[in-house]
Amino acid sequence: MTSTAATTPGEQAGGSRRAGAPPAHSSVTPRAPREVRGPSLFRLTGVELRKLADTRAGLWLLVTIGLLTAVLVAVQLIWAPDADQTFVGFFTSSLLPVGLLLPVLGILSITAEWSQRTALTTFALVPRRERVIAAKLAAVVVAALASIVTSLATAALGTAIAGATGGAGTWRIEASLILHAVVLQVAGVLMGAGFGLLLLNTPLAIVTYLLLPTLWSVLGGLIRPLREPAGWLDTARTMEPLFTPDVTAGQWGRLAVSLLVWMVVPLAAGLVRTLRREAA
Repeated sequence: MTSTAATTPGEQAGGSRRAGAPPAHSSVTPRAPREVRGPSLFRLTGVELRKLADTRAGLWLLVTIGLLTAVLVAVQLIWAPDADQTFVGFFTSSLLPVGLLLPVLGILSITAEWSQRTALTTFALVPRRERVIAAKLAAVVVAALASIVTSLATAALGTAIAGATGGAGTWRIEASLILHAVVLQVAGVLMGAGFGLLLLNTPLAIVTYLLLPTLWSVLGGLIRPLREPAGWLDTARTMEPLFTPDVTAGQWGRLAVSLLVWMVVPLAAGLVRTLRREAA
């Protein structure tokens, strides 16, 4: 006959607790959260460069800039005097019309996010808006530099054709003239971007950019008390020396003042507005 030891209810309860309790020391340790890095500024700039050609307006604007440069060279080859068919002549003639279209490209690069209602997605993927804006500005600067390369390439083609068809075909060009062209085109596209940041509306920004400097230029020429300030604030006057290889210190000073008003102030005010505006 076998006998079993009697257990008390307390011992039974204690045994059940011991059997179902988790181990005192768990072997599984929680993992530290991985740091998720956002895309680099270089990558964001590449994305913004692709965006410049993603829309019909941006694509056709880029195509128009390239075609306009080629058309101007063809016009000079047909109608310009032989003495003017030089590398410098072809190059400088393309700067002004291309410089008029580049600011519109700068405006579109900024305002497209709001007109196409993609700002919410963009700023959700990259919450730090200042990095997005920096990438957009870098992209339009790259586009401006690309326009200089395009102008140089078409000028070289025109010079080669002119040399073969009886034109002057002179290749000599001052390095300072290329530097001035870079300043001209980069300043112009950043002015457009500044108006885009400030107004965040494509038609309004384009009209305002084209109207205000032109209106100021007209008033400066008609109203005598405004003639002296216009010499410092009219970008049509302050940028004119950039089409020549020699720019004096005084001319650089006037250019700096005009760019402070028409480029730096809109960029700074537009940056504050864009950072504070609610994306929708």
